[in-house]
Parts: sequence; C-alpha cells; structure tokens
Amino acid sequence: MIRRSLARLYWRLSRWTLVSEPQPPATTARVIIGAPHTSNWDGVLMVAIAWTYDIELHWLGKKQLFAPPLGLLTRALGGIPVDRANPGRLVEEIVAGQSERPFSIVVTPEGTRRGGGGWKSGFYRIAREADLPVTLGYVDRDTMTCGLGPTIELTGNVGADMDVIRAFYADKSGLRPANRSEPRLAQEPRGGDDRPVEPA
Repeated sequence: MIRRSLARLYWRLSRWTLVSEPQPPATTARVIIGAPHTSNWDGVLMVAIAWTYDIELHWLGKKQLFAPPLGLLTRALGGIPVDRANPGRLVEEIVAGQSERPFSIVVTPEGTRRGGGGWKSGFYRIAREADLPVTLGYVDRDTMTCGLGPTIELTGNVGADMDVIRAFYADKSGLRPANRSEPRLAQEPRGGDDRPVEPA
C-alpha cells in the first residue's frame, strides 16, 4: 500500500504519464522487457510502474551497482547482479529459480544505454526455458508516456516473435532517442528459420 501511494505521488509530480494496456494479475510470473533502455532514469520509471501495479519485481543490473553501500538499496529493490563475463550461467540460475518460486523479472535486452547494437537474447531464453509470458514495457519521450504494453506468449519461432516485438517498439523512442537500438537479436534467424536462440 505504501509503495502504491508513493508511485501515485510520483506520477502526480512527474512530467511522465503512465499509459498501460490491461495487465495480468500482479502475482503472474513473467519477463518484462524494459525498452528502449537509453538512460539510468529508465530504472526509476520501471520501479514506479511496478509499484503502481503491485508487481513484486526483480531486475538485472551490472554487478558494480551491488557494491556497498549502494548494494543494500539495489538488492532491496529487487536487483540481481549480472556478471557480464558469464551471462549464460545467469540465465540458467534464473530459470532454476523460477522452478522453485516463480517471480517477475525485468530485462533490458539492449544491454547498454549507448545504442548502436542489437538486443541480447537472455530475455527470450528465460521466457522460453521457464515457460513465462513476456510483457512489453516501454518508455517514449516523443509522447512523454511509459508503461506496460501487451503480454505475449513466445512461440519458439524467433523471427515471428521478434516481428511482433519490433512492431510494438517501432514508435517508442526511449528517453534519449539517439541511444535507441533496433530490436533485433544478433542470433536471429532469417527466412522463417525457427532454430533455438543461442546465448548472447
């Protein structure tokens, strides 16, 4: 209740407007895509979104964010440290954790705020291997809106699934549009090939 009240206060004072599609129950375990990820402020917006909808959220962040004293806060807010030298192991650990106690997790598949590259495939692997739906979260400076878009089920046909995701994000600019990356996986197959995605 306190978190929701703080979130409502934030939206009243903020220049941003929360605009979301109907959402699954707050207790639904899912992968939430955070995109376009172009600024550190994206995290503040995502926390406010999660608190508004009473979503118990976990999120991935570079391990430097978890060093003392800041680490106490980032862990309390649901942060999970990422060792970028071994991302494949992280996916395995998250999938294993889902089998014990399902939870929602935010993944920023661009993996950087500088833009210029494609998306990393971790979100896709987690969703497929843990059998979780994917909610498309967004930030759009052009309209000063942010929120949660549709929740989709991945089919395993990577090209077709990414076409759906690309269509949603086509008009979403992020907070810093110059840093936006195209929603395309480096390992994304061409020509309708539906081979599994390998680790990014």
